[in-house]
Amino acid sequence: MRILILSLIFRPDNVSTAQILGDLALDLQANGHEIFVITTVPHFNEDNEALAAQPLKTYCGRLLQKSNYHGIEVMHCWMPRKGKSKLLRIIAWLGFHAVSTMAGVFTPFKPDIIFTPSPPLTIAISAWLIGLWRKCPFIYNVQEIYPDVAVNLGVIRNAYVIQLLQRLEKFVYKKSCALAVISDGMADNIRAKNVPEEKIHVIPNFVDIEDFHPLPKVNDFSKRHGLADKFVISYAGNMGAPQGLEILIEAARILREEEGIHFFMMGDGTERLSLMELVKGYNLKNVTFLNYQPYSLMAAAYAAVDASFVSQAPGTSNDGIPSKVYRIMACARPVIACTDLNSDLARMIEESEGGVFVLSGSAEALADAILKAYNQRDAWKKKGLKARQFIEQKYARASISNQYHKLIMNSLRN
Repeated sequence: MRILILSLIFRPDNVSTAQILGDLALDLQANGHEIFVITTVPHFNEDNEALAAQPLKTYCGRLLQKSNYHGIEVMHCWMPRKGKSKLLRIIAWLGFHAVSTMAGVFTPFKPDIIFTPSPPLTIAISAWLIGLWRKCPFIYNVQEIYPDVAVNLGVIRNAYVIQLLQRLEKFVYKKSCALAVISDGMADNIRAKNVPEEKIHVIPNFVDIEDFHPLPKVNDFSKRHGLADKFVISYAGNMGAPQGLEILIEAARILREEEGIHFFMMGDGTERLSLMELVKGYNLKNVTFLNYQPYSLMAAAYAAVDASFVSQAPGTSNDGIPSKVYRIMACARPVIACTDLNSDLARMIEESEGGVFVLSGSAEALADAILKAYNQRDAWKKKGLKARQFIEQKYARASISNQYHKLIMNSLRN
């Protein structure tokens, strides 16, 4: 089949969702499908190595550029670097929707089906409009549930805007030919909105277990950043409001006298400067910040730590599940998570025995969990091995990609 992937992010951007979509595109191509991608220029995290391997070439000035991802043609719409201004981000999104919709309508590629992941919710409107013109259906891949995430975080409070977005959400669910959601909790959320059961398909995210595999803690990365002889708690990824990372800084403050424990934060985002100011205000010496690292170094970066922190702000745990969890576990590193009770993330950790979770909002409980991990280092290494085994059994790339292949084929038959 001819599949158009319409996504806000894609390779060579270096966030985990971009990598997942890149891998999925390659696997669908390997199943005989012809793939065309419409996305943005890298604006979350520029990976110079990835850009060198997949250079962008001018197509229509700065407005549109093209690249080739292992034989897949990718069209990139201009997008400014992700900043803190919500207004500028909304304007940038509107611009992307306009340009990407026009590109989908006028490109010579004529899809049989469109695959589009959230966020944002509004990208599905572009998929629907392109589908109307091309006379083809679209699959909406729900990576995060909007507007629920924004409402639960308090980002959107205006009752009229919330009602408008909820109507838009219902419209998207109605017009899609299928909804691919990444967790059972998200499926329950959508079922409660009276979406027909036959339209909902739970297909989790995945990880390439060849790229992300166990490595020794003492490696070039850990030695370069002075981590080899410390018990390291890391966070890697976007530093935004949904992550609720202030709790990790508070835990570092509580544990500031534990000289063997160090906190290592890799990434960028709208809240990074605020977090750095918080560390400076507390005069903490046990926290290090580092920019995003190239994809090729991430397995060594995860290996350099003893446990990885994953967080979900209170009330958001069933609106999505962080895709970085799969990478962490694949590298045989246990997870320390802040999440709500009975969340998908909590159930995953309990089932795998690959870490622990504490309730969102309690820095004291988080600090206590970290201290226990530090005092039980041998047991925590075993948790990491269980995490790796769990990923191999349930979330390896090949089996999950095949589920998407079957969903696409079944959607077209119906």
